[in-house]
Amino acid sequence: MKAVLQARDVNKKFGAVVAASNLNIEIFAGERVSLIGSNGAGKTTFVNMITGYLKPDQGQIWLDGQDITALYPRAITHLGVARSFQIPQLYGELTVLDNMLVANACHDQKLSFWLPARRSVAIERADALLDRFALTEHRSRKVAELPGGVRKLLDIAMALTGSPKLLLLDEPTSGVSAEEKFPMMETIMAGLGQDSATTVLFVEHDMDIVNRYASRVVAFYSGRIIADDTPEVALATDDVRRYVTGELLGE
Repeated sequence: MKAVLQARDVNKKFGAVVAASNLNIEIFAGERVSLIGSNGAGKTTFVNMITGYLKPDQGQIWLDGQDITALYPRAITHLGVARSFQIPQLYGELTVLDNMLVANACHDQKLSFWLPARRSVAIERADALLDRFALTEHRSRKVAELPGGVRKLLDIAMALTGSPKLLLLDEPTSGVSAEEKFPMMETIMAGLGQDSATTVLFVEHDMDIVNRYASRVVAFYSGRIIADDTPEVALATDDVRRYVTGELLGE
């Protein structure tokens, strides 16, 4: 099986705080991998190093066999890494469709005063993604008018405009009610399921979501990987139960 992402002996410190300690991991094509761990465990640091927003103190990161360790975020994006955020990064006064068209133009590096974003091929691509994520009914609405869950779906749809090799999702169900989290995740996975070439890493604190939607779990604690296996195996380890889910606290 082909490794889309590889990290080898990756280390990162912030002063005396160890955010990544000898991280070694391979993520394979088509996997749905959940990154779990308490706040400060190292998940976000790892994601930020993948995307180029942070550089490792030591070690290397490869994307599809290419060393991306020293590359800037824009270059990494154009090689096939996309990211959605816990708080969606959207243009509130633009419509849903126009947000999609801006994302498409930025990916194609064709956003300018001289070349219109509203090209027919771009609109077709945007509409196809809006349909995949059940957003067509919101197509003409301003983003500022949308509820939080719809904004999250739009952020993910925008991240997919360039058909990335690797998609990083930061807590896709945070801020969503208990009643809405599973329907929303079903919509996300149904949309992603139409693009099996995209490998997905998602940071998540809700173990019900992790259990149901991850094919693999990578658990972090104090900058280290303490488990890397299927959800059934990883979530049952003593280290995960003690340091992540809190089931063994006090023992």
